[in-house]
Amino acid sequence: MKLLYQLGDEKIFELIVGEKDIASFESGKVHPVYATFALGRDAEWCCRLFVLDMKEPDEEGIGVSLTIHHVSPALLGEKVIFKAWVQTIEKNSILCKYEARVGERLIAFGEQGQKIVKKERLEKMFKNISLMNP
Repeated sequence: MKLLYQLGDEKIFELIVGEKDIASFESGKVHPVYATFALGRDAEWCCRLFVLDMKEPDEEGIGVSLTIHHVSPALLGEKVIFKAWVQTIEKNSILCKYEARVGERLIAFGEQGQKIVKKERLEKMFKNISLMNP
């Protein structure tokens, strides 16, 4: 794991809310707004941008925590800008805070944690789990 970042370093990710991002379930569309579950996916991606730079070729990041405080809707077609920053780096763990905004309006905020581990270790863990759950 490469220690490239310091506390407070930032990453930015932007997206336009599309059909794939709106609140819908098997029962159909709920609202034509950015769904909380899509927001969580994109918050995790923004925070993962640090991990992509930090991991070695034989390593991978795995999410370990995600909090979402969804405080305002983002409408279909609006541009959402995520900003993530490093809160802590301890051993092989990185914890980021993030916020998502449409213009100046806060959409959501929270934290996301990941660990960087050897790919071989992950593969063994996944294999052991699959053997326990045939």
